[in-house]
Amino acid sequence: MSDFTLVAMDAPARIRSLDDLRAVEQTPWQQKLPARTTYELLRQACDRHPDRTALRFVLSGVPEAPAFAINYRILLEQVTRAANAFHRAGVSSQQAVALLLPNLPETHYALLGAQAAGIASPINPMLDVEHIASIINATEATALVALAPLPDSDGWSKALAVAERCPSLRTLFVVNLAAYVDPATGVALDALYQAAPQPQRADLRILPFDAALRAESPDRLASGRVIDGSDRCAYFHTGGTTGLPKIAVHTHLNETFVACMLSLLEPRHHVVLCGLPLFHVNGAMVTGLAAFHCGWEVVMLTPQGYRGKDVLTNFWRLVERFRATSFSGVPTIFATLAGLPRDGADLSSLRHAFCGAAPLPAEVARRFEAAAGIPLCEGYGLTEGACISSLNPTDGGHRAGSVGLRLPHQDLQVWQVDSAGLAVRPCASGETGVIGVSGPNVFPGYLNGHDNRGIWLAPGWLNTGDLGYLDADGFLHLTGRAKDLIIRGGHNIDPAMIEDALLRHPAVAMAAAVGQPDEHAGELPVAYVTLKANAIILPETLLAAARRLVPEPAAVPVRIEVLEQMALTAVGKVAKAELRMRAAAHVFRQRLAQHSIDASVRVQADARRGAVATILVEAPHGERARAALAGFSYAIDILSQA
Repeated sequence: MSDFTLVAMDAPARIRSLDDLRAVEQTPWQQKLPARTTYELLRQACDRHPDRTALRFVLSGVPEAPAFAINYRILLEQVTRAANAFHRAGVSSQQAVALLLPNLPETHYALLGAQAAGIASPINPMLDVEHIASIINATEATALVALAPLPDSDGWSKALAVAERCPSLRTLFVVNLAAYVDPATGVALDALYQAAPQPQRADLRILPFDAALRAESPDRLASGRVIDGSDRCAYFHTGGTTGLPKIAVHTHLNETFVACMLSLLEPRHHVVLCGLPLFHVNGAMVTGLAAFHCGWEVVMLTPQGYRGKDVLTNFWRLVERFRATSFSGVPTIFATLAGLPRDGADLSSLRHAFCGAAPLPAEVARRFEAAAGIPLCEGYGLTEGACISSLNPTDGGHRAGSVGLRLPHQDLQVWQVDSAGLAVRPCASGETGVIGVSGPNVFPGYLNGHDNRGIWLAPGWLNTGDLGYLDADGFLHLTGRAKDLIIRGGHNIDPAMIEDALLRHPAVAMAAAVGQPDEHAGELPVAYVTLKANAIILPETLLAAARRLVPEPAAVPVRIEVLEQMALTAVGKVAKAELRMRAAAHVFRQRLAQHSIDASVRVQADARRGAVATILVEAPHGERARAALAGFSYAIDILSQA
């Protein structure tokens, strides 16, 4: 699941109700797409307003940091040059270009250029080498675009290690930051690159990305390729059922459809702050293709986005400086911003912002509203649906507690399913079931055929793995997540990565990883294990081992609990829902104890409300207990005892 929240302020809504939505849909969606390929959609946008600013980039988060502007004409030229450079390197329409980059203008050039030449495969640079290599080997990428050596960065060493492990790679394009720094720093960076180790493969070409682009024509695709809407344009990695990520395939139609539907929902010009990574579908679509199709201005807040130095500290000043109208973030960003003083910053330009990839606690929403003076509206989407599947109206019609109306021209239905996970019948209004989506934005499947088992509820209907219900007015309400992904601050963690690592320990018999609630990150990974016969080991010892064994730092469990028996379902599967509720109860007991509140805590599943925490506490402490737990996105029932 990847849900997002829209923060709205005095922006006119085109669609406020299901009737409005149906009225918009009287015209077939095919007539609303000026193009069905990402390159053509970009080309048309750049032809409409060539001199308008498309991108601004700041290397630092300080308010006075130099901003580098790229207009739409240059954006199209650079994307075309990138496509031609990839074509010259031998990339065909069926081959992938792997991108191991932070947020840079060059990342956009490479992402969209790769889609014009072949298939773009953006990869999280924070993954460990083995996981990066596994994605590249699975996609059989023939080119890699990576960042040149930087002080205090392991990006170049990862690129070298990946190049040695991935025989399909034939060309390594190297991106440097010389264009964005002063001359002296540029000389130092060049010296660092010259002194750095180089790939040892004789069959691997190494090309400076900027020089490769300068050598190409900016006017047309040298390949002469005629792209079809059904052609693959991107591979996005997401959580999987094994220790390795699943790779979701996007077609050109998937992405152009979502870009055009977003333009219906947000027709006015926007200045969008980009802080989410471009290897994530939200970053690539909402602050990428969709924004460009709409002719918006995208402000890239440092290569590290929100993690960039001084970005969040100066965020309100950055909004004021760029007259930003929207921005994307995750709940932790809103939680941080809620605690930052505005210091007189003028926020009158803000109209909305997207909060993605994790549930938003009500208390965080309340604090943010108080700090920023704008209401929040929730929405819902996933990588497999090219980012957006439902959205609350941005001006009137907002329904608190829901994630909005379905995307125009995309069907959304809640289903009752059988034991095989197949749709039996649509649910009635208010009846909880499995959420399915169907439409031009729904991907054709995962790259690995094994990952496609059980993902379709019925022909053309994607099983999102999420639970919810539709109310009488067509608004979607989420009640739970059937998938087991752990979502830490918007970052998807595959529990199998943790489980596989722990199972390599000689004392561990069974292992199960789940997310436990956290006020700031949404979820943190925890693990439950049972031990082999006669094995004795302390949880602290296992936790130290996990720090060595788990390949991704964000996935290392914050806590490991040893159980006598693993919680199992009636058919012998690990009962992860029960473990998640156990983890939540532990966190709530710990939080109440910190406030010197003696209480009994029970967390149970409710068909309509999702997981519900029941707190039994002495009557005088009921309100204190509620306040102590207000930051968690759980339904809380307080019961008083005499």
